[in-house]
Amino acid sequence: MHTLSLPMMNRRRYLSTIGWFGLFFLVTLVAAPLIGFTHIDLGKALSSEIEFSENVDAMILFLARLPRVLLAAITGASLAVAGAVFQAILRNDLAAPITLGVSSGAAFGAVLAISMGLSFTVLGFSSIPVAAFLGALGAITLVFSLVRTRQGELPTSMVLLAGVTVNFFFAAMVMFIHYLSDVTQSFRIVRWLMGGLDITDYQTVLSICPPVVIGMGILAYIARDLNLISTGSQSALSRGVDVPKIQKLGLVSASLITGAVVAVCGPIGFVGLMVPHMVRLLIGPDQRLLIPASMLFGASFLIICDTVARTVIAPTEIPVGVITALIGGPFFVWLLKKQHWMFGK
Repeated sequence: MHTLSLPMMNRRRYLSTIGWFGLFFLVTLVAAPLIGFTHIDLGKALSSEIEFSENVDAMILFLARLPRVLLAAITGASLAVAGAVFQAILRNDLAAPITLGVSSGAAFGAVLAISMGLSFTVLGFSSIPVAAFLGALGAITLVFSLVRTRQGELPTSMVLLAGVTVNFFFAAMVMFIHYLSDVTQSFRIVRWLMGGLDITDYQTVLSICPPVVIGMGILAYIARDLNLISTGSQSALSRGVDVPKIQKLGLVSASLITGAVVAVCGPIGFVGLMVPHMVRLLIGPDQRLLIPASMLFGASFLIICDTVARTVIAPTEIPVGVITALIGGPFFVWLLKKQHWMFGK
C-alpha cells in the first residue's frame, strides 16, 4: 500500500489546484448562511452587546442556517468522493453511490422504521437515521456476499451486477412498504425519499463526522493505489498493488461515508455522479488530486443547491434532492451522449 505521495505530480500544480477549489469552497461557506428569505444584519448578528437569546439575527445565522450549510458541505463532499472512488474501482463513468445499493438500502431501513412507528434514540440519533444506516450496511454486506470468490477478487462486472440487483430489490421493498402505509406514513416516506437538509443542528453535524473523517482518511491514504487500479487491475498488480484488498477497502470506505450522510439527509441523487466528472474535466483523472478536489467542489456544489432550494420559492422550501435531480437529469443525458460519441469514434 502506498501513501499519498506526489513524486510524479507537480507539487505547485497540486497546491494551486487545491487552493482554487478551497477558495471557492470558503466563499460558498461564508456567503450561503447570509442568503435567505429573512434578511440578516451581519453586524448585529456578530455583536456581543446584545444577549444571544434576544438577538434574532444571530439566532437565524448560527442556529438555523450555519448548521444546515455545514451539513450540506459534509454531505456533498462525502457523496462526491464516494462517486469518484466507485468510478475508479469499477472503471465505469456511470458508477455512483447508488451503484452498490447503499442508498436504496438506507431508504429501506428508514421506510421500515417509519412504517413500524419505531421511536428510540441511540448515541443522539433517532430511530430513522439509525435504521437507515443499518440498511446501508446491510446492502453493502449483501453485495460483497454475492460477489465473493475463493481468491478474494472482486470482478467489477460482478460487483456492478450485484449492486444493481441489490438496488432493485431494496427499491421494490420500499415500494411494497409504501403501498401498505397509511396517509401519514406515506407522506413521511415520500418526504424522506426526496432528500433534504431542512432539519438539523450542530449535534447532527458532529455525529456524522467520525465515520466521514475515517472513511475520507482511508481513501486519501490509498489514493495512489486507486490511481493505478483505475488504469486496469493487471497493470496495478504488476506494480505491486494488492488489488483485492484495495478494492474492498475503497468500496467499504466509500459506502461508509455514503451511508453516514444518507442516513441523516436521505438519498440525494446525482451529486456522486456529476461532481467527479465536472472535476475530472477540469483537472484530469489523477485520484491523488481528484479525491480532495471532488471533496471541496462537492461540498460547494451541494451548498449552492441547498441555497437555491430554500430561497427560489421562499418562504416555501424545495427538497434539495429535487434540485440535484433537476440538474443531474440533463447531465446524465449529456454523459450518455458523450460516451456514445466516444464509442462511435
